[in-house]
Amino acid sequence: MKAHLSSTSISGLLVSAAMMLSGSGVRAQTLMELYEAARDYDAAFQSARLQYEANLARAEQGKAGMRTAANLSAGLSYTDQDSNLSSLRRQIESRTVTASATHPLYRPANQAAYDQAIKQVEAAKVQLEVAEQDLVLRTSQAYFDVLGAQDNLLAVQAQRNAVTEQLASAKRRFEVGTATIVDTRQAQAAFDRIEAARVQAENDLAVKRLALDQLVGRAGTRPLSLAAPVRLAPVQGDVNRWVEDAQTGHPNVRSAKTNLEIAELEVTRAQAGHKPTLDATASQSVTQTPKGSASSAVVNRVSSTAVGLSFNLPLFAGYATQNRIRETLALSDKAKSDLESAKRTVAQNTRSAYFNLISGLSRVEALQAAETSAQSLVDSTRLGYQVGVTVNQEVLDAQSQLFNSRRDLALARHEVLLGGLRLKQVSGSLNPDDLKPINQMLVKP
Repeated sequence: MKAHLSSTSISGLLVSAAMMLSGSGVRAQTLMELYEAARDYDAAFQSARLQYEANLARAEQGKAGMRTAANLSAGLSYTDQDSNLSSLRRQIESRTVTASATHPLYRPANQAAYDQAIKQVEAAKVQLEVAEQDLVLRTSQAYFDVLGAQDNLLAVQAQRNAVTEQLASAKRRFEVGTATIVDTRQAQAAFDRIEAARVQAENDLAVKRLALDQLVGRAGTRPLSLAAPVRLAPVQGDVNRWVEDAQTGHPNVRSAKTNLEIAELEVTRAQAGHKPTLDATASQSVTQTPKGSASSAVVNRVSSTAVGLSFNLPLFAGYATQNRIRETLALSDKAKSDLESAKRTVAQNTRSAYFNLISGLSRVEALQAAETSAQSLVDSTRLGYQVGVTVNQEVLDAQSQLFNSRRDLALARHEVLLGGLRLKQVSGSLNPDDLKPINQMLVKP
């Protein structure tokens, strides 16, 4: 009896194994579905989203300096008057209500703070984008970790079935005298080893599944496997194009560029410490002395209105302004260095991800050829064993090589799909829609 399994059979067995391990009452989920669940549940992403909202509120605070400020104040006072010219002692009570407003006409420091606030909004959006890309990759990694563990368990189970069959065959041949006890013991030793590997593979799958459950906030997740045949798309574009796009569009580069612009505006704010300011002011004040006070028998009400301009010219602040300018200039130069460092890091990471993906695709092709060769080897060694040309150990080794090749091929395909996502992440173009092509490659639920 031949132990020949096609790629389609492998996928079918994998889905069946996953259903048995997860419970047949639970519906399997796609990658996109689990990502949406992670987006609503993951604590790290929620933290980034709330930080984004806080950054937006902080940026709005910087705009306040360019807007009108209004105040309302009220006061109540008692005054005792005692004169040496008269024995009369008077008590005066007064109540005052004042409304005032100030609008900046020329405040260069406030204008720079306003421009910084706009840049800070851009920086906040970039940081949320980074968190979203990280969640896409973490969810995909956890998803394929489970599929990889399932593939490994499937390979171990297939090896165990083949070894069990070979052990039974060796025992039968020994009983009829066509094989030695060595063949039986070799098959038994192989069975014991594969049994230990099965326990380890099942535990690894349970751990990987728990990690995925924790990420998406669901218990008993069952990710769908890749449908056979698996067709992997080639890498689009050359490495130089990817690097060029990364150095302009990567969130880290854009964030560093925004930080440089904010630092340059901070220099402008510091230099404004030498410049004058001009504000428009207006106030309305009402002072009232209630009827029946010691000073008067009638209500005394005084209303005053003032409108004007307030000019201020700083002359000397103990060299604080000069040293503040030196500090901001140094920080601006630091921001320039950070931007250059970000570009270099992104370029290096993009090149590495690009060539890793190219290598991964080549490895898939090599493993596909290895799988075909391993299958031919199993067929020939089985036939040789039946006619007495090969020994039992050769059959076991050939079967082990075949199942390991199939497992490695499945893992290599997963790594290529993850590698494509990593390349888009390091180049700054990754978004949730990039999961849709992978979703279409999965077994239909």
